[in-house]
Formats: sequence, structure tokens, C-alpha cells
Amino acid sequence: MLVLSRKTDESIHVGDGIRITVVQVQGNRVKIGIEAPKSVRVFRSELVDAPPTRAGRHAACSPSRLTPLVSVPSI
Repeated sequence: MLVLSRKTDESIHVGDGIRITVVQVQGNRVKIGIEAPKSVRVFRSELVDAPPTRAGRHAACSPSRLTPLVSVPSI
């Protein structure tokens, strides 16, 4: 794992066309913005890492429940 320190409004680039920006730091919470091509799906890890159901499928990862995060223009 690569660990980087960034301040508010500083970014890192991952691969081609993916930029992660620190939007706000408040207490122990960090808000990040992710800019990526529409072909790149971005999910919160707790949805992807959810335990599987009896059907063998991750409950939180059923196609009907997952909506990729979208980029929001910075203010």
C-alpha cells in the first residue's frame, strides 16, 4: 500500500484519467473527490466487502443495489 500525505485541495493521480482530491479535513473525517472516466466504476469498500448471503452473492453488491459514485464538480 502506498501512503501519501496531502493537504486540502491537493490531489494524486492514479493511472490514466483518475484524480483523487482531498476536499475537506474536519476532525477525524476526510472528504475526497474522485474524478474518473465513466467507464471506471467507483464503490465504497464497505459495499464491496459485505459478507455473502446464502445465495452466495454479496447482499450489498447485488446489481440492483449498487450505484457507482459520481464525480461532483468542486465548488
